[in-house]
Amino acid sequence: MLYRLDMPSLSIVMPSMNEEETIRICIEKAQSIFKKYGIEGEIIVADNSSDRTAEIAASMGAKVIGPIKGYGNAYLKGLAEAKGDYIAIADADNTYDLLELDRFLDPLMAGEADFIMGTRLKGDIKKGAMPWLHQYIGNPFLTAMLNFLFGTRISDAHCGMRAFTKEALEKMNLKTRGMELASEMVIEAAKCRLRIKEVPITYYSRQAPSKLRSFQDGWRHVRFMMLYRPLPFLFLPGAVVFALGVLITGSLLLSGDAAENRLHSFILGCMLLIFGGQTLSTGGYMKTYGIIRGVYPKNKGGTPSWLNYHSLEKELLAGSLILGAGLLLGLKVVYTWISSGYGSLSEVRSAVISMVFAFIGLQMIFSAIVLSVMLLEVDTDW
Repeated sequence: MLYRLDMPSLSIVMPSMNEEETIRICIEKAQSIFKKYGIEGEIIVADNSSDRTAEIAASMGAKVIGPIKGYGNAYLKGLAEAKGDYIAIADADNTYDLLELDRFLDPLMAGEADFIMGTRLKGDIKKGAMPWLHQYIGNPFLTAMLNFLFGTRISDAHCGMRAFTKEALEKMNLKTRGMELASEMVIEAAKCRLRIKEVPITYYSRQAPSKLRSFQDGWRHVRFMMLYRPLPFLFLPGAVVFALGVLITGSLLLSGDAAENRLHSFILGCMLLIFGGQTLSTGGYMKTYGIIRGVYPKNKGGTPSWLNYHSLEKELLAGSLILGAGLLLGLKVVYTWISSGYGSLSEVRSAVISMVFAFIGLQMIFSAIVLSVMLLEVDTDW
């Protein structure tokens, strides 16, 4: 569809999967919005249906693209096709009333915001539209987590009805192909310092069975937030646990009664050292993947010096030294055992320390190798 240069245009993008019962009413509502505002518009249906959804949508003048598998994929493909000055998104199951798009378009067209979020929790949720687990636990918890980590002030982070300007879309670096796109869009909007506004909307019950998987989809959103903020999820807990392990193990070694009187506490301290080291390594993996993905801007202090490609060589050397110390201590235990005629042995403390040193050293070596390989194609000398 061609747009006149003297009027704004609107693109409405809807993902669909077997929505033949509701796609017609959704398109009719979208078309009525075009008429209400007297603007040129296009309806893009990103489809992955096995029923007549695509056929019905095409017959009503919508642009159908697909088949496209995956929630995020559908939106990425649909948004890439959108040519309007303003873009709105909503599901094709009629749970969101497209006639309420005026609540989104008015502030956008008035220049009051760049990105408009619908909020069901401050609006009207019809009976049976949202499971109590989502309404009172899952959605509020994930929204609070997102607000805390990224400085946003929204009430319904997973509302699927949204609108934004074309310029806002071009600023957001959207890449996620799954359900995490809902979180990525809000995170990117906050990261780009877009003006975000919420409007209350009505949420209706679905006619077809829901395709959401509560726990799996919730975990995927948490995992995605870890990618952007590994510090509170992994680095801080890992550092605390590791430091606690050092404190317990070190104090027992200095007191000299680790093996004789407080063996269980000694083993606990060593376990904390291992758990803490593993958590820190996982944080390093998440941070590195974020660098590769382009999550952290260059020259913004987003990348710690220890993730510099050349610094990893030092970590490799340190890991080798720790591993060597563990092996030498282990050889000492073996020598003592041989010297005693292969009899009973009381070297529990030395054996446990040898194991911990060897584990941490190997972990550092393998982590340095994996991270350096991941960073081969990335310039991290910032």
